[in-house]
This record gives sequence, structure tokens and C-alpha cells, in this order.
Amino acid sequence: MKAIVLKKFGGIENLHYKEIEKPDIKANEVLVKVKAISINPVDVKVRSRQAPLADALVKYDPLILGWDLSGEITELGKEVTQFSIGNEVFGMINFVGHGSAYAEYVAAPADQLALKPQNISHTEAAASTLAALTAWQAFNSYGKLRPTDRILIHAAAGGVGHFAVQLAKHAGAYVIATGSATNKDFVLGLGADEYIDYKTMDFEEILQPVDFVLDAIGGINFQKSVQVLKSFGTIVALPSGHTKKDELKAQEKKLHACYFMSVYSCGQDMSYIASLLENGILKPHISHMFEFDEIAKAHMQIETGHTVGKIVVKF
Repeated sequence: MKAIVLKKFGGIENLHYKEIEKPDIKANEVLVKVKAISINPVDVKVRSRQAPLADALVKYDPLILGWDLSGEITELGKEVTQFSIGNEVFGMINFVGHGSAYAEYVAAPADQLALKPQNISHTEAAASTLAALTAWQAFNSYGKLRPTDRILIHAAAGGVGHFAVQLAKHAGAYVIATGSATNKDFVLGLGADEYIDYKTMDFEEILQPVDFVLDAIGGINFQKSVQVLKSFGTIVALPSGHTKKDELKAQEKKLHACYFMSVYSCGQDMSYIASLLENGILKPHISHMFEFDEIAKAHMQIETGHTVGKIVVKF
């Protein structure tokens, strides 16, 4: 089968196309013939060894990046009962670990997958994995978003952000979003109630207190977000890099603070996301689509830091 192998950590020139053997599956796994994968910032950070996860992946040979996929089951492990050969499935697999999604066939734990809704394509399904799971788990595992909450969502046009806006509105929350002026109409179209252009407005100076903040930016943005939170409010930060000063500021206001959220593979959560996709409540926005032999272009796009919605590679 064809796979994209990372020969060594570094630039995109280290991503090589190679013929390798199909993976053998364990008793609890299925073999998925991949139809589409999604590209995330973590892919680039691991490739360039800027993420701690990279150190844990050094031992793998071949080392194959990628965690998001959608495809068709071609083999079943002997312990798998919830799926059948021919089922179309999607999910984020083995995160954090060796996902190996940049390949024609992937061995995936069955309990990390969900049936793909019939009304969406494989590309839409692949787009609705890590990013959608991150938003869902931020609101339901790391924090508890309530229907009465006023929530501030930073980088609302991004992969996680555009799912977070939709999920928060579905939960009944009042959504305040930040982003650039060019993305205002897009984010308001997702359901946001207010939009703040971070380039021309200082949100910490104009906002009334909020109950929940989802921060995908980090750094000084975390400190500013703490300023606008009510006492006993919640802040969930996606990137790491907080300081002791940040922690003390959060503690002063008795905030429920998650300083670094790590999304985790979960078939049950994927099944819930599948139901939202099936009912049209959640819709992925794919801004860039690439072919399997254009993985370098996909990585260069995500490296810009200005992708609206998701990047998908189709097979």
C-alpha cells in the first residue's frame, strides 16, 4: 500500500511517499481503507518536532503521521462486534500516539470509530474528527458549558473554533467570537451572537463579564481572557505555555481553569458528533482540499496559521 513516511523530523521535504505492507490488525481493531484524512496543526508540530508527542514517536519505523480519517472497513478483528465489513466509519485514532493515518490502509481500534452518517461525504467526515472532538470535549469533559452561559470563543473561524461556535449555540449558550474582520460574516453565519475583530478592538476592554472562555491562542491572550471572566467561571486553553502568574490570576478569581487541553480518542464521543452531523446541527467547513500526492501543500497551508475551517486530503 502507499503511505507517507516521515524519514526524520524537520521540514516538508522529509515527508516521503513509499510502498509498505498493509498493517496487521489486533483482535480489537479493524482495517480501514482510507478515503480521506484531515490535517491539523499538531501534524506540523510533530513533523518539525515542536510537540512533546514527537519524542514518543521516535521509536516507530516507519513513522507515519496523521490521526483523522474516514473510510471503509475491509477486515475485522476477532473481538469486534459493533461493525461489519463494508461499514463506512470515521474517527480520530490513537491520539495521543501513533495514528498512522497518512496511508491507504490503517489499523484502527474499533472503539475509537463511529459509523459515518450517510448524508455526509468522506471528506466532510474526516474534517469532523480531531477538531470537532476538541470542541466537544472542551465543553463536556474539561469544562461544563451550560445553556445560560455567555461564552467567549477565540479564533472562532479556525478548525476547532468553527465547530465550537456551532456546539455552543446548540447547547443554548450566548456566543461571543473573536477573529479577523475578513471572517466576520462566516462566523456570524455559524450562529455567533457577537463578533470582535481582534485587530481593531481589545476584547478585554469592551466585554461584559463572561462565564466561559475557549482559548485557542494562549500567551497574553490567556491573561486577557481571565480579566473578562466572572468569578468561578471556566477557561479552557488549547495550547500549552501558561506561566505561574497565569495560574495565580486564575486562582484569584476562583476560576475552573484547564491550562492545556489534550483531546483524546473516543468512539462514544465520535458517535455523538455523528448524530449532530446527520441531523444537520453540525457542519464542517472545508476551505482547502488536496490530493494524496499534495501532502506538502496541505502542510504549508496549515503552517500559515490562517486557515478558515478545515484542510482535507482525499484519496
